[in-house]
Amino acid sequence: MSTVLFDVPGPVARRRHRIGGVIGALVLLALLGFVLWKLWAADQITPKAFEPFADPDILRGLGEAIVTTLTAAAVAIVLALVFGAVFAAGRLSDHAILRWPSIAVIEFFRAIPLVLLILAVFLGFGDVTGRFWALVLALMLYNGSVLAEVFRAGIKAVPRGQSEAAYALGLRKSSVMLLILVPQAVTTMLPAIISQCVVALKDTALGYIISSQELASFTKQVISGYNNPIAAGAIAAAVYIVINYTLSRIAQWLEARQRRRGRAVVPLASTPAGDPSGGVSTGVSGGTPGGGSGPAR
Repeated sequence: MSTVLFDVPGPVARRRHRIGGVIGALVLLALLGFVLWKLWAADQITPKAFEPFADPDILRGLGEAIVTTLTAAAVAIVLALVFGAVFAAGRLSDHAILRWPSIAVIEFFRAIPLVLLILAVFLGFGDVTGRFWALVLALMLYNGSVLAEVFRAGIKAVPRGQSEAAYALGLRKSSVMLLILVPQAVTTMLPAIISQCVVALKDTALGYIISSQELASFTKQVISGYNNPIAAGAIAAAVYIVINYTLSRIAQWLEARQRRRGRAVVPLASTPAGDPSGGVSTGVSGGTPGGGSGPAR
């Protein structure tokens, strides 16, 4: 039996395929075994390579490095959210004097590689900021610029009829943004925001180029002192994986919770037939953006 572009292999061909698969698997296993044997002979994957992490001083340093990494990431994320919100609002402004500088700032910091940005901040302002704040400020500028675009895209994704209905009710643009557009855009933006937070956390590892005392720099110091790159790298990778997986699970929970709240807050079936808002989401069940109820029939 055959098709236009493919002939179904017969018994002999299937036997050859199985033999080839077995031989290929054996070759790969042999290569893997050889690599592991060489690493074991070099004391890279033996228990000796992990002995430094039983030293209380190393464990204390590891804990401090993890705290520094989490602190730098948390501060940078909070500042990046504020930075992104401010410049996204500026980019969405109707006033050119606010819009064009905001566009210039966003595009400038998005275009610079983060490594160069960290070096520029440290070399230019390191005497004032120190290593920790040089890393945090660089992360804020880069991730804040990316988040500004996420915010802008999320707000633009809200159907135009929502803002038009709100303007028809006499709301100002600031009220439309805060009461109508932003609450609806949050659900759309949340996955991208959390994803960028994970990126910011991983980017703290770039602090090693300015010897910031975070996890990557500490790992580098352990490798230099004990010559155990695989063991130290495995420990650092495990820490990053646990933290990032936890953030991903939190993101999924927040997204599901936000969607449930959105469905409960704006039930279309409960909108009064004469409600002049036309089903505009306001964050208050059954109400208008001004807080009053629709006219009774």
